[in-house]
Amino acid sequence: MPLTTVHLLRHGEVFNPDRILYGRIPGFGLSELGFKMADAAGEFFAQRQAEGANVVRLVASPLIRAQQTAAPTSQALNLPIHSDDRVIEAGNKLQGLSKVADHLRQPKYWPLLVNPLKPSWGEPYVQQVQRMREAMDDHRRTAVAEHGADAEVIIVSHQLPIWVTRRDAENKPLWHDPRQRECTLASITSFDFDGDELVSVRYTEPCPELLAGAANIPGA
Repeated sequence: MPLTTVHLLRHGEVFNPDRILYGRIPGFGLSELGFKMADAAGEFFAQRQAEGANVVRLVASPLIRAQQTAAPTSQALNLPIHSDDRVIEAGNKLQGLSKVADHLRQPKYWPLLVNPLKPSWGEPYVQQVQRMREAMDDHRRTAVAEHGADAEVIIVSHQLPIWVTRRDAENKPLWHDPRQRECTLASITSFDFDGDELVSVRYTEPCPELLAGAANIPGA
């Protein structure tokens, strides 16, 4: 039976010279290197399409870094970009700060650290997974209805929502060490479905040569 695939593409490097935890703050677009990463992702999917994949739908978070990352793929595959608020970056009460570790030494921030398993400083992991899976399912079902059971969907999102969605799919605890996330800039985490059943998760880095020295400040 053909599988339907949803690819979660993380955006490329962001221009952020002040190393701010930017979260959902508007205006944080891609750096020059980030645009190269977006081009590499577009080339990856164009090659996949040329090899016979049925990539039919492109979705992106409304934040500019996600929209810019989606643009080369949109052009390469001649697909419109569907914006979806459900795949936006995680909410974070610390957004806007730089040198976050230094701020966390101040007592006024300590109440935000009481429950790292939730986490208490931002949008609960469970809530992130719920909205991501809802978006994935809706766009996957639309793609199948319009293009057949082998349809593939690309969703451009952000590191933390992608990572916790993967951990949930692999039946792992949602709490984790952020330093151990396998979700690099412009990486692709792919979810294969047989009907409505998730049957496998795969991970790809289409531009590993661009990662060395890249600024990888998480958005949340």
